Amino acid sequence: MSLNRELDPLTLRKVFAQHPSGIAALSAEIEGVKTGIIASSFTVGVSLEPALVMFAIQKTSNTWPKLRKASRIGVSVLSDRNGGVCTQIASKNGDRFRDIDTLTTEQGALFIEESTLWLETSIYNEVEAGDHWVVLLEVHGHHASEHSPQIFHDSRFHSIPVPELV
Repeated sequence: MSLNRELDPLTLRKVFAQHPSGIAALSAEIEGVKTGIIASSFTVGVSLEPALVMFAIQKTSNTWPKLRKASRIGVSVLSDRNGGVCTQIASKNGDRFRDIDTLTTEQGALFIEESTLWLETSIYNEVEAGDHWVVLLEVHGHHASEHSPQIFHDSRFHSIPVPELV
């Protein structure tokens, strides 16, 4: 075996696409405006005490500075029922939440209906990591459904069956 030592961004992007990941929409309603981003870098189980999850966001994001002002951020792990929600929320133009069924908590956390998992979170810490911020989120509430999660692998969307929840 020999390792490819090319570390240019285009090659790395193709290599990283081989890692299957869930797709999380992080969103909130801020002053009546629905704001959100998509994070395929979302990770659960960072810590149980306190309950922490994390994701990474590019420093060049125009949306993160707005979203980080929210007192609560809703994390919706998208399901196979969420169709084009990922590409719509990731879009840089137009109303990212047009025709998407959502639910907003009293604290402003915004959730995508029919997602496989909801987590109500707040920012616990942000750490600089190269051209990204690694953001730790503290979990304040959760809800899991029986919907199959949507998976992103090899730059394509897939779904997998989910076992019955206990």
